[in-house]
Amino acid sequence: MSNYQYYEYQQNDGGYGVPPYEPEPPKAKKPKKEHKFLKTLGKTAAIAAVFGLVAGGVFQGTGYIANRALGTEESAVVAEKEEKTTTKSSGTSLSKSDGTVDSTKVSTATTVTDVSDIAENVMPSIVAVTNISLVEYRNFFGVGQYEAESAGSGVIISQDDDYLYIATNNHVVEGTKSLTITFCDDTAVTAEVQGTDVETDLAVVKVKISDISADTLSAIKVATIGSSDDLKVGEACVVIGNALGYGQSVTGGMISALGREVTLSNDTTGETYTNKLVQTDAAVNPGNSGGALLNMNGELIGIVSAKYSDTDVEGMGYAIPITDASEIITQLMNSGEVTERPQKDGEEAIEQGGYIGIYGIDISRSQAVAYNIPQGVYVSSVIDGGGAKNAGIQKGDVITKINNTKITSMTDMQKFLADFKPGDTVTVTLCQANNNYAEATVQVTLTERLQ
Repeated sequence: MSNYQYYEYQQNDGGYGVPPYEPEPPKAKKPKKEHKFLKTLGKTAAIAAVFGLVAGGVFQGTGYIANRALGTEESAVVAEKEEKTTTKSSGTSLSKSDGTVDSTKVSTATTVTDVSDIAENVMPSIVAVTNISLVEYRNFFGVGQYEAESAGSGVIISQDDDYLYIATNNHVVEGTKSLTITFCDDTAVTAEVQGTDVETDLAVVKVKISDISADTLSAIKVATIGSSDDLKVGEACVVIGNALGYGQSVTGGMISALGREVTLSNDTTGETYTNKLVQTDAAVNPGNSGGALLNMNGELIGIVSAKYSDTDVEGMGYAIPITDASEIITQLMNSGEVTERPQKDGEEAIEQGGYIGIYGIDISRSQAVAYNIPQGVYVSSVIDGGGAKNAGIQKGDVITKINNTKITSMTDMQKFLADFKPGDTVTVTLCQANNNYAEATVQVTLTERLQ
């Protein structure tokens, strides 16, 4: 299990930390026999979160980025610039048209001792994102669902004639049943997901302009986009977001490091993804996920995503660099999905390979011994239309080998399958949950990634 977990705040019990992967239900129903591992898996996830890096601050209730252009389309509008003696601004507005919402202006602040200018200019572009989702839980009695309310942050980064577009994190809107956006004047409107990308933890949501009152339209602003390529370690920065779900708050600090490789684990699917993030010591709290990391011009340079959560560690927050995110966001804005991964500087293009079509959770050696379950990848969900589904792999099975190569984690599986392509067939060795974990082999035809 990765040390990098999603960071959430439990409103119902007042505690901080990651909710168990399989939270306990409000009420147990009919008893149903289930393997001991299923009953205690959530506890393991929660323990890992206490000592690991956690995704930067969804504020969780009772249960769990962004212009059409992003500076890459010819119609992007250059934002108003102000002359300053000590700073240089290259910020742009990402809106496709002049629209009805003004853009934020650059600031004259140069230190973190007084960022009131930045706060005044930028806070109208920050929103609270409230997500009502269905959370699945398992315990000794079986499987159930309950409705959960969670809250994060978002940044208004684009508008067209019909919609206002807001950047946030994938984990803020994941599993949504309904979304509500609350603006700086405390008015709330219904929103819908335009597109999400699990690998980069980015998402775009949109709100109909017609649903926003004239007063609110005059109060809010579209964020000005800066460049994360120009950042320097030690440079001052500001974080603004919906901390603890209380509404907007401002924290300040500096850029602590650049290009930090951070591996985040999706608690719902068990999949892990590694990205290079900006590290800051500006306070990142539950609810800041999807919020803004700003330079001292008040320009957006990152989307807050994660922080390190450990009793011995302070001041290690992380944000997705806005420059790296631009191509992903453009695709989400235009088509709602990512069809091509941008090649990063200094890296060779890597084929995504084929996909088996499961969500899985790592079973360590100690867990295998403790719960009398095989070591490997526990199949937490089988994706409809995928090779695993067609081959008869079921939820609860444990994958131990592929083409006779030992598989002990989702990372092992992803690395092994990177050499294959959709349409290839592999031999999967698994232990079947419905047959007392007896070993079996099946032929799986790989597919493209299925959402």
